[in-house]
Amino acid sequence: MKFIGEHLLPGQMGHFLVILSMVASAIATVGFYKSFKVADPVQQQSWKRLARMAFAVETAAVMGVFILLYYIISHNLFEYKYAWQHSSKSLQVEYMLSCFWEGQEGSFMLWGFWHCVLGWVLIARTGSKWEGPVMTVVSFAQFCLATMILGIYFFGFKVGSNPFVLLRNELEAPIFSQPDYLKFVKDGNGLNALLQNYWMVIHPPVLFLGFASTIVPFAFAMAGLMKKEHEGWAEKALPWASFSGAALGLGIMMGAAWAYESLTFGGYWAWDPVENASLVPWLVLIAGLHTNLIYKSSGYSLRSTYLLYMLTFVLVLYSTFLTRSGILGDTSVHAFTDLGMNFQLLAFIGVFMLPALWMYFRQFKSIPSIQQEENVYSREFWMFIGSLVLFFSSMVVIGKTSLPVINKIFGSKIAPPADQEFSQNQIQVWVAVILGILTAITQYFKYKDTPKPFFYKKIMWPTAIALTISLVLSFAMGIEYEKHGAGFWLALHIAMFGAVYAIVANAGYIWIGMKGKLKVASASVAHVGFGLVLLGILISASNRKVLSINTTGISPLKATDKESAYENTTLIKGVETDMGRYMVTYVRDTLNYRDHKRYFEISFKAKDKSSSFKLYPDVIENNKGQEGLTPNPSAKHYLNRDIFAYLTFLSDPTKQQDDTTSFRHKMVIAGDTNYYSKGIWKVERLLINPKAERFAAYANDTLMAAEITVTTRDGRMYKAMPAFRLQGNQLIPLPDTVMSQSLIFALIQPGNFEKKEVEIGVKETTSVLEFVTMKVYEFPWINILWIGVLVTVAGFLMSIWQRVKKLQRTGTP
Repeated sequence: MKFIGEHLLPGQMGHFLVILSMVASAIATVGFYKSFKVADPVQQQSWKRLARMAFAVETAAVMGVFILLYYIISHNLFEYKYAWQHSSKSLQVEYMLSCFWEGQEGSFMLWGFWHCVLGWVLIARTGSKWEGPVMTVVSFAQFCLATMILGIYFFGFKVGSNPFVLLRNELEAPIFSQPDYLKFVKDGNGLNALLQNYWMVIHPPVLFLGFASTIVPFAFAMAGLMKKEHEGWAEKALPWASFSGAALGLGIMMGAAWAYESLTFGGYWAWDPVENASLVPWLVLIAGLHTNLIYKSSGYSLRSTYLLYMLTFVLVLYSTFLTRSGILGDTSVHAFTDLGMNFQLLAFIGVFMLPALWMYFRQFKSIPSIQQEENVYSREFWMFIGSLVLFFSSMVVIGKTSLPVINKIFGSKIAPPADQEFSQNQIQVWVAVILGILTAITQYFKYKDTPKPFFYKKIMWPTAIALTISLVLSFAMGIEYEKHGAGFWLALHIAMFGAVYAIVANAGYIWIGMKGKLKVASASVAHVGFGLVLLGILISASNRKVLSINTTGISPLKATDKESAYENTTLIKGVETDMGRYMVTYVRDTLNYRDHKRYFEISFKAKDKSSSFKLYPDVIENNKGQEGLTPNPSAKHYLNRDIFAYLTFLSDPTKQQDDTTSFRHKMVIAGDTNYYSKGIWKVERLLINPKAERFAAYANDTLMAAEITVTTRDGRMYKAMPAFRLQGNQLIPLPDTVMSQSLIFALIQPGNFEKKEVEIGVKETTSVLEFVTMKVYEFPWINILWIGVLVTVAGFLMSIWQRVKKLQRTGTP
């Protein structure tokens, strides 16, 4: 059957390029391997030229696949399943790229794209000695990634998932039996509501750059093992490890910023399994970076550096399995669903982990190692202790995160902790204590040995200053975690000292040890940033306050809801409500037709008149087969705090058809007062053709209206004006409502207007009440965290620059 309107060429070209990239990467792998294995220099150059040509073809193919898939998505070619599943005609242009990484296939493509970019930098900068073995590993990883989007069956086994498959070949529906089925496919499913945020345009590319870059230290380690040359590779890997640490760390914190702006768990981190899966490789990488520095300066810890760099990349692959296998689907807010590729994902781990560990342990004894124990008063000793702490921390996090995997393998039924956040925090807070103190004191030691008087003299003043500042902060800000016990409360106070100590001691070292030369103080700058991150986390998380304590007694939330009725305030439209030091009003809501979000204007006015501002939390209708609405938070940013709010319940005034309350009819005369459950209402006067804005559309008709004043028990007053519209010989009632009092007024019979008499219907019903229920937090000094992230990344970048310059000066091959 010939189908009408299909655009088959982009998909055919795309699938061809996927196959081409796989074949080219296989050739590049063999070529680069041969380029350092053959003995003849002429053959080496010949193999290297072939490998580079193949890698160029592979790069062009990957770019072509990327461009073709973007073309399919941006041109709404819904005959392709990927476009239909992840895009829609109404999707904003800036979110088109987000459609790539919503699907697994697109994220694998992004990973491969970064490998291509990094590969060419490696070819240009690595040097002839290490290019062959390093690029062998990178090209083989590219081959594995290409199989992930291949989508071809071999002997009944499906290899990869093809992003260019046609919708009619994947779904069964009667429309696909018709040649013109595309006329029934009006639109796509659209992008997941949670991903429609600008952070999700920039966060995934940076995060995947971090993931992709971890292969470079791994590849250098593998190069040392493949060549059985354990000298030299670690120095070449060092700037790459710094780059990877910066990129991956920045990507993780961009994800935290996205969570802060888009998710409603009330912050930037919730120990979500997918968050953990990205954090663990970073912790191990930083541990490896520090053992690499130890080896470079003292000759110790080369074996540890090998192992930690290898484990970093293996943990990236394991994290990929966790997030893409569907095994975390019930425990994470942003894990992928299973595409039937679990065996392939496990094979991806195995083909890198098993050969690496085999070569490592086979050559373990030949890897240079200094048998003499490190001096306790040496920098390398405490750096190694810090690396062990980082590694221990990562194993605890990944162990708790892997509970679903453990249950799956062993058939166990280990339940996750009831309080996941506290379960991680009670261990990691002590990690923060140790790391903060080690980060502070380690730079004051010298390599190999440090005279005790020298060390104590240098560290004395930073310690005293840090202790004073941390005591002042503890008393001034307080730490409100007493509900978890005195031990945890004490740990938080010590951790605050550790964070301040890291900042003060490293800033002091820049001044004392480096004579203020910031250009050569990259490690101290990164450590200052790390201390600021710790301090920002401790202050903002431990002093986070819920401002939306419900004092009205009104709450639509049920006992079964995840949100507490006590911590959520209900705001009735137009009614100013007490919220601690603020008076808060739900002003209005507006549907933005561009992004299809409904924004709610919430006005905050400080009781002491020191400030006033408005927040605009929004909701977007869920798609992807999910019902209901997804709320997005809004925040007011001050220098010393954030006011953070999100909606937890909305009224739906459009569902008045569900209202079973009937009108109570009453014949009244102007001036009469009548009662309702919360006060009284009074007909002030009867009017003909009143001049009111709500009647502007009926300027050519005759109107009869009743002006009503509603007075509540506490003295608040509201106006209503129900009316009749005389159109021809027909009277059309125009009811009016007092939303905050749940009242509807309607004229039933004109009665006798000359005698000021009219029949009015009154109905009390919550179906007309427009309200929102919201949670509001205050995060004190959260900007310390974000500043710390930027300072840390700056320190990493400074380190990269210094080491690259040093390699250029020394001419290291």
